[in-house]
Amino acid sequence: MSLWYWFCDLLPMDMLHWDFMKNAFLAVLLMGPLFGLLSPMIVTGRMSFFSDALGHSAFTGIAIGCICGVAAPTWVAVIFAVCFALLFSYVNHRSNHAADTLIGVFSSTAVALGIFIATLGGDSFTKYNKYLIGDILSVTPGEIGMLLLLLLAALVFSFLCSNRLTLTAVHPQLANSRGVKTGTIQTVFTVMIAVVVTLAISWVGLLILNSLLILPGASARNIAKNTRQYHGFSIVFALLAGVLGLMISYWAGASAGAAISLILAVIFGITFTLRKVRA
Repeated sequence: MSLWYWFCDLLPMDMLHWDFMKNAFLAVLLMGPLFGLLSPMIVTGRMSFFSDALGHSAFTGIAIGCICGVAAPTWVAVIFAVCFALLFSYVNHRSNHAADTLIGVFSSTAVALGIFIATLGGDSFTKYNKYLIGDILSVTPGEIGMLLLLLLAALVFSFLCSNRLTLTAVHPQLANSRGVKTGTIQTVFTVMIAVVVTLAISWVGLLILNSLLILPGASARNIAKNTRQYHGFSIVFALLAGVLGLMISYWAGASAGAAISLILAVIFGITFTLRKVRA
């Protein structure tokens, strides 16, 4: 990190005078490509509500960790969210219900269980507010290392399985006929989303986390002419919104996650307008 701190000191940015801002800036530079990579696959696979449900399950895991007195409840949340994703995949492949119906069942159950555990015994809910709003300024060098590993894993998955995942989402029967292991690919992807959502919840906040997973891909889809542009624009939009959102939050003294989400919403509006003009 010393090399990164030295590099930040060379940049003409007042907000980088403090180490916690340097950590947050690096985290944003890693989160941008990470969310930008995952977003098109989530949008194409119609998994928008599922990623939101995973956020609810992550909160439940955090509540369980806090009740059990675990020093780092985030790791309990990771385990719970992964189990939640695996259980959903299992039920989804063996049920005749529509996916959105099952997502509603799992999401509402996760929310109810999380609130019940968090308020058990008349306990105060206020200590969980940081997970609802998030604070990117609290990110540590160790957590930045985990973000880097997640980004590398997402890059490998995208390189190896992106086309097969897209084919599975668009035409699962054709994917099966081509020898694509649709169940395995979807399960691996859902587990990856679960881990990303859970680790990011304390930095971005549960209330707006899903927007960071949806808006980059949705914006890119408005103007992309091919798959390469689709993924490229998504990464650029996520990275741009992350940097601008951090800067705006610093000057305005507001939530960084909310600022990033609002900028992504503006980008979506602009790209949607461009799409309408081109049409």
